[in-house]
Amino acid sequence: MTAHRLRNATSPYLQQHADNPVDWWPWCDEALELARHEDKPILLSIGYSACHWCHVMAHESFEDPATAGLMNDLFVNIKVDREERPDLDRIYQTAHQLLARRAGGWPLTVFLTPDDHTAFFAGTYFPPQPRHGLPSFRDVLRQIEQAYRDQRDAITKQNTSLREALRQLDATPAGDDEPEPSVIDATANQLAGQFDDVHGGFGGAPKFPHPGTLRFLLRHAHRRSDDAAGRMALLTLEKMANGGIHDHLAGGFCRYSVDEHWMIPHFEKMLYDNGQLLALYAEAWQASDQRPLFRHVCERIAAWLMDEMQTTQGAYCASLDADSEGEEGRYYVWTPDEVRDRLDEDEYRVFAPRFGLDRAPNFEGRWHLHVFQETPQVAEATGLAARDVRRLLLSARNKLLAARRERVPPARDDKILTSWNALMIKGMARAGRLLQREDWVDSASGALDFLVTTHFDGERLYATSRDGEAGLNAYLDDYAYLIDALLELMQTRWRGEHLALAMRLARHLVRRFEDREQGGFFFTSDDHEALMHRPKPLSDDALPSGNAVTVEVLQTLAVLTGDSELQSAADRAVRAAWPAIQRAGYAHVGLLEGLQGYLEPAELLVIRGTPDDFAPWYEALRQRYAPGRTAFLVPSGAPDLPDALAAKSARGREAVAYRCRGNHCEPPFSDPAGLSGEIIGSVRRSDSP
Repeated sequence: MTAHRLRNATSPYLQQHADNPVDWWPWCDEALELARHEDKPILLSIGYSACHWCHVMAHESFEDPATAGLMNDLFVNIKVDREERPDLDRIYQTAHQLLARRAGGWPLTVFLTPDDHTAFFAGTYFPPQPRHGLPSFRDVLRQIEQAYRDQRDAITKQNTSLREALRQLDATPAGDDEPEPSVIDATANQLAGQFDDVHGGFGGAPKFPHPGTLRFLLRHAHRRSDDAAGRMALLTLEKMANGGIHDHLAGGFCRYSVDEHWMIPHFEKMLYDNGQLLALYAEAWQASDQRPLFRHVCERIAAWLMDEMQTTQGAYCASLDADSEGEEGRYYVWTPDEVRDRLDEDEYRVFAPRFGLDRAPNFEGRWHLHVFQETPQVAEATGLAARDVRRLLLSARNKLLAARRERVPPARDDKILTSWNALMIKGMARAGRLLQREDWVDSASGALDFLVTTHFDGERLYATSRDGEAGLNAYLDDYAYLIDALLELMQTRWRGEHLALAMRLARHLVRRFEDREQGGFFFTSDDHEALMHRPKPLSDDALPSGNAVTVEVLQTLAVLTGDSELQSAADRAVRAAWPAIQRAGYAHVGLLEGLQGYLEPAELLVIRGTPDDFAPWYEALRQRYAPGRTAFLVPSGAPDLPDALAAKSARGREAVAYRCRGNHCEPPFSDPAGLSGEIIGSVRRSDSP
């Protein structure tokens, strides 16, 4: 019945449901019109292919003929991949939160009125029989359909209230107050009150990495000489690196930990987490006097990415499933005998205490690897030298990784998402530059080339592709993250065409996404499909706020090119977001970086010379942690530069550096040692265009 609709979808998640007895539709005009014509409520099910509980509900309910029959009789059933349609997911997750008074998640189950697609009931996972305080899914289906027939007036009234609540949530009327810096220190203090001083991270279980929050603390520690903020960031990164959320064999991080110790994850691995964490661990390596643990984490993420997630065309795949052979985590866990059979006696003697195989099982009767003893402790207990312990751990890791690859692997979602690829391009480019890994920069360049070739037609950017077929109008995040990735890659390898593309995307973003009345940027463009709501997200979630990244990239491009219109758009967004930042700075840490740039323009370095002259400059830049600084090494003969860049040129045979903040620049200098100096004067904003 539904195979013809979902089997050829670009989403592997939709394809997973192609043979369900449920009469699934993708989100499309035909399905929406059918619901209107038959006056049937819409059952909207949103999930993604790597989601464990999505699989559970599919097996329990969507594959059950009796449940499917009920769904088909009572509803028009629409299946959506939240990764392809973050616009729909964002709208209906927010609706769930307003209706249910609690956070949502996946699978998301929402019931919509057929005329205006407003949610009138929402939940997440529902079991096949009542348990844990949840009604059975079949009971929910019957009750919702009955309510739709018998309580139409009440639903209409509720829908009106919901739409108004959504509108109010995203309203950003700028207040009379001028943005000021005290909220930055206050946010650091708020985060300190939520910090787990033993295990790192914030709050209890479940624990998420929150890379944007950790980046804020790392940078705040440097700017304000705040040791407490630095400790929060570095302790959390250390505990995550040693925890079970980190794959100690192949590398890469799972989405979150179900416990406060970072020990047992939900086992899906998402590209967006790893892209952000790679950039963050590289920055932490630089900020922590080049701590070896953080370099090791970067090496493992990058190796996993290139081995398992990068296609032969250069792009990065979206995710790895939580399940394999029908069980969550099966691919990753061990029994001690499985490990002992693969290792020699000396290898097992150091591997078991380090990763807890000499302790009670920690995951459903088996062992998931988590660092319990540091190398010096293992060395002391075994009488081995630390270098011998490290050598044995490495050989044990290689053997176990080879053994694990003999298992049935988790499924890979091989669709290519512009926004997530851009996050990973940025991570690979930054880590490659700081850790001097040209192969990582090559990987990032290959992914960017794929996006430019396949996801951009010269006018319009597309959000996703699979098998080379791109589609879906790009979202704010796609534009903002891709510009950010271009700026990051240009700091490693200057290409004038990348600057031209960044400017083209930025101007399109401002033209199509800006809220011209109140400031800030909508999640969808002005020529996007009309939906029940047009969100303007300011806060961060698992992904950085598109508004926050937009502000940062527009600030950088404005200084780099002298384009005052981009600066004005960034300023309007900061002022529009200021009331929300004041109310809850900890929920808007991404925008705090834009606020920092609004109050005190970030340092921009342009170094002109021949490529042969650049090596000492690259080395000086990587040695000194300077958060917020962007540095571009532009060859003297680079063509087609904007006037603001063309005016900066090498003098004589030496490379020359120009350091600016806003419209204030120092005299040029030719000694890389000058990078350690501070810019002349205190540059602060005194007016608001």
